[in-house]
Amino acid sequence: MSASRTIASNAAPAGRRDQNETAGTTRPELHVVKGSRAEGNGVKRGVEQLITWTRTRSTPLLHLVIAVVFLGVCLMGSLMLRTQMVQHSFEANQIESNITRLTQDVEDDQTKLDELEASLPSKAEEMGMVPQKGALTIDLNGYQPSGDDVQ
Repeated sequence: MSASRTIASNAAPAGRRDQNETAGTTRPELHVVKGSRAEGNGVKRGVEQLITWTRTRSTPLLHLVIAVVFLGVCLMGSLMLRTQMVQHSFEANQIESNITRLTQDVEDDQTKLDELEASLPSKAEEMGMVPQKGALTIDLNGYQPSGDDVQ
């Protein structure tokens, strides 16, 4: 029975690891942050902390700068695209209103023309014209030009 006890006693208790297992793992290093928020330039201190943070990580500062530049370019691109869309929308509305106004002008002119055509027979009678009775045709089959008209 003592052999089984020695095997059981060499095992690590639940939740704990053997010393050989913990030697291979590293714990994050802790450091003291000095100063307060009121001290110094906050932006400069933030940039310094960012640089320190990027040096302690596996991601280099260059990758972070590339990502920030990419995000900035995307933001500017989307703002420029939105501005162009608003300008085109404004121009489209102006063109649409011009088309509507011109269509109304054409309809007004067509109405005036229809009124003038309707009043044409009464004006012709006032001038002494007589409506035509029957159809008038001219037959040019036997026409021969005179010698004066030849070019």
